[in-house]
Amino acid sequence: MANRTLVVIPAYNEATTIEEVVRGAIAYADVSVTDDASKDETASILKKLSKEFGKRLNVIRHEKNTHIPKGIQDGMKYAVEKKYDWVITMDAGLSHDANYLREFIEFPNCDLVIGSRTSTVNVPLYRKFISWLAAKVMNYCLSNGVFNLFGNRLRDCTSGYRRYSKPMFEKIANYPLESVAFDFHMEALSIVSKNNGSIQELPIKYVFSNSSFNRKVLKLAIQFAKKLLLRKWKLIPDYP
Repeated sequence: MANRTLVVIPAYNEATTIEEVVRGAIAYADVSVTDDASKDETASILKKLSKEFGKRLNVIRHEKNTHIPKGIQDGMKYAVEKKYDWVITMDAGLSHDANYLREFIEFPNCDLVIGSRTSTVNVPLYRKFISWLAAKVMNYCLSNGVFNLFGNRLRDCTSGYRRYSKPMFEKIANYPLESVAFDFHMEALSIVSKNNGSIQELPIKYVFSNSSFNRKVLKLAIQFAKKLLLRKWKLIPDYP
C-alpha cells in the first residue's frame, strides 16, 4: 500500500491565494487547511472548496489567531487521527510551488525533508541574511559538540516547505511548543534532531510574497535562537 500523505497549510487572510494553493496541492495529496481566524473571505472560499472536494479537504477554523505553530500542530493532530504516513507543510501565499509535492512524496525515506531554497525570486536582502544566519546558528546547535562550529551543514533551516515522517509529526503534534511564530520551523527541526531523526534537503525555488514576518516576529526568532544556544551550552534544561 502506498504511503498516505497529508498536506498541512496554515492560513491567515489568504483569500487572494488560498483557492489556487489548495487546488495545486490537492492534485497530489489530501489537504488540511487551518484557517487561523482570518478576517477576509478565506473562510467562505474554504467552505466552497470543501463542498467540491469532500473528505479530501479538511478545514480547521480557529476563532482566535494563534499563528503558525498551533495551525500546523492542529493539522498534524488531524494526520495522527486519520493515520496518515507523511505530513507536508506548505505556505498559503504561493511562495511554495505545489509542483514540488511529487518530489517530496517520492523522496527516499527519512524523518524530515526540508525544501531548501536554493533558488529565490524577489527575496529582500535582509530576509536572505536572516535565513543564512539562522542556518549557521541551527547547524551549530544541532552539532554533537560545543566546539563543533559547522554541525550538519544544512543549507536552509527555516524553510516551511517540509515533509515529516509519521514518528516525527506524531511527536510534534502534541509537543509543548515554545515557539509562537516563524520560529516554529527552528523548533521543529530541533525536535527532530533531538529524537535522532534523519534529515535531508530537497532543492526548491522560493518566490517571496507579502509576508507577516516583521520586527516582532524577528525578535521572537532571536529569542528562540538564544534558547537553543543556552541549551547547547547546558545553561538551561534540554528538551524533554
